[in-house]
Amino acid sequence: MQIRKLNTLRALAALIVFFTHFSDITNWFDGILGGGSGAYGVMLFFMLSGFLMSHLYLDKKFTKEHIKHYFIARGARVLPLYLLVVFCSYFFTLAEMDVLYNIPDFNTLLGHLLFVYGESVLWSIPPEIQFYLIFVIFWSLSNARAGYIYVGAVAVMMLLFFTNFPRISGDFNGIPYNLFSILRTLPFFFVGVVFGMHYKSAKIPDYLKKHWFVLSLCLIPLMYPEFTPVTSDAKNRMWLSYEVLLVMSAVFFCVVFLVPNNNILLANKLGDFVGKISYSLYLLHMPIILMVNEWEIAIEFKLILSLSLSLLVAYISFCCFERPIAKMIRRFGSASREPQPNAVIQS
Repeated sequence: MQIRKLNTLRALAALIVFFTHFSDITNWFDGILGGGSGAYGVMLFFMLSGFLMSHLYLDKKFTKEHIKHYFIARGARVLPLYLLVVFCSYFFTLAEMDVLYNIPDFNTLLGHLLFVYGESVLWSIPPEIQFYLIFVIFWSLSNARAGYIYVGAVAVMMLLFFTNFPRISGDFNGIPYNLFSILRTLPFFFVGVVFGMHYKSAKIPDYLKKHWFVLSLCLIPLMYPEFTPVTSDAKNRMWLSYEVLLVMSAVFFCVVFLVPNNNILLANKLGDFVGKISYSLYLLHMPIILMVNEWEIAIEFKLILSLSLSLLVAYISFCCFERPIAKMIRRFGSASREPQPNAVIQS
C-alpha cells in the first residue's frame, strides 16, 4: 500500500535541515532559523524510518530469507552514498581540499566505517544503522510476542529519561565513538515503529480525517528556539526533551493518520521529487552552502543558488549513483521481489 504523502514529509525533513544550516552559515535573518533547529527535520527522518520498517516488515514471518531481503534493502538504500561521501571526504581532507567533510586521519575514517561516529550531518547515519540491528529483535517478537515491543520501548525510554541520556563518547585506541547519538534518537525510532505497527489495522473514523490536520506541521517552527512560546529548557535541549518528542509524535500522527491521503499539499509531484532525492540532498547540501557562501553576492542569491545547486546535485547523485547502485545490489543479492522502501514509501 503506497503512502504518497510520506514523500512530502521526507522532503520537508530535508528542507528543514537545509534551511537551518543555511541560516547558521550565512546568518540569514540573523540566524533565527538555525540554532540547531535542523534537529526537527532529523527527528522526522528517524520516525519515518521506524514507521516504514515496521509497516513493511513486521507482518512478515521472521525467516532467514526475509531477514536477508531486509538487510539487502536497508544496505542498498543507505550505505553506497554514505560510504562514497565518507571515503571522498577522507581523501579530500588528506589532500587538504575542503570539499566535503573533515575526516583527517585513518582512525576517524574507521569510526565512520564502524558506524560509531559521524562528522557533521554524517552523525545521523550510525544510529540509523544501529537501529536496523535493533529492529531485527523487534521483528523476532512481532508474530508471537509483540507485547514485548511496547514493554522494551517504554523501558528503554524510561531508562534514558532517568539517566538523563548518558553521554557515552570518546575514543578507543584513537578511534572516536559517540554512542550518545543512538541513545538520543532511539525514542523517535520507537515512536515510528509503534505507529507503523498500527497503521494497517487502525480504524480512524471518517469524521476525524480532515485536510486541516496538515496545519499540525506549523507546530514544528513553533519549537524553534527563536519562535517558541515555551519557557522551559525544552526549547534548547531538543533531543533530550520528551516534551519535544510528544509534539513531534503528535505532528507525525496527524499527518500520517488524520490527513487524507489525497491532500494536495502532501500528495503532489514536487513533494514526490524532493522526497525521492532527500537522502542525497541531506548528505550533500552542507558543502554546497559553504561554497556558495564564499561568493560575494546578496544573501537572497546565495539562498537561491544554494538550494538550486543542492537539488541539482542531489538529483544527479540519485539518478547516476544512488538508484543504480541500489538496484544492482538488490539484483545480485536477491532473486525474488520484495516491497522496497525505495518506492513511493521509501525510507
